Amino acid sequence: MTAAFEACIQAVQRGGVIAYPTEAVYGLGCDPAQLAAVQRVLTLKQRPAHKGLILIAADFDQLAPYLLPLDSVTHARVMATWPGAVTWILPAQPHVSPLIRGEHDTLAVRVSAHPTCRALCLRLGHPLISTSANLSTLPPARDAQAVAAQFGTLLDGIVDAPVGGQAQPTEIRQGATGEVVRAS
Repeated sequence: MTAAFEACIQAVQRGGVIAYPTEAVYGLGCDPAQLAAVQRVLTLKQRPAHKGLILIAADFDQLAPYLLPLDSVTHARVMATWPGAVTWILPAQPHVSPLIRGEHDTLAVRVSAHPTCRALCLRLGHPLISTSANLSTLPPARDAQAVAAQFGTLLDGIVDAPVGGQAQPTEIRQGATGEVVRAS
């Protein structure tokens, strides 16, 4: 990886907020264990905390500490789509901050197949907060230049790499039923 990639890793480790490419758009992210950074993501994006955020990971083991145990049917349903561009809404552990899960007792999570997302999470050893890199009133950024235009120097780093081939943000499904909440 590049020196800029390593600088972004260090920024997250220090409690910073970065932007990085995902399956369809750039995401804003930070260490979900650093709640001041999570609040900063919400503030930068101008996103109400009650909506909640997504956690992305390199594998299910990174998400497990944030989730209640899944029954075998739900586990099989979810695992059949990961790694991939499907975000699942699953029961959250009670300790997960409302800054992350919003006003819900669930959490939106994804094991990404995007190589940059996976590399970030593998290198960090934990999941990342993920929300589209844009002010709530503007369309999501699809490249590093668009992120820089919206956020300027307010971010601690931008991973400049291509987004995946999806035209729309990832599909979101309810874990308990498989119902599509947001189509991709």
